[in-house]
Amino acid sequence: MKRKILYYNPKLKPLALKLRKNMTLSEVLLWQELNGRQMMGYDFDRQRPIDNYIVDFYCKDLMLAIEVDGESHYHDNASERDQARQKKLENLGVRFLRFDDLDVKQRMGYVLNTISEWILENGPTPAPPKSSQERIFGRC
Repeated sequence: MKRKILYYNPKLKPLALKLRKNMTLSEVLLWQELNGRQMMGYDFDRQRPIDNYIVDFYCKDLMLAIEVDGESHYHDNASERDQARQKKLENLGVRFLRFDDLDVKQRMGYVLNTISEWILENGPTPAPPKSSQERIFGRC
């Protein structure tokens, strides 16, 4: 299955790099669980620019963004901005999972289980294995 390539604003790259260097504790904790294909073999990026936004974590193969909502998400209409941003990215085909900062810090098992259940229910169906003859001789 071919990945859908999503545009991103190249001007966001320096900000994404800065955010990677200054991740919140909950983002660091979740990254330790997602990094290195630990989540069911899927590759996640952190602080990934998509369109004119940056998402906390993103898996290209699943088109899944994972957001960790902390203190900054509860002030000054942030929730409304988050919803508008999510809606725009969903229109591009991105799907979302959102977790509260405290859940990541205190209930990591719940967070990881929710992600793995989502992948099982929504992830791509793996291609059937090729027969040994097809691998050796190619398709006729």
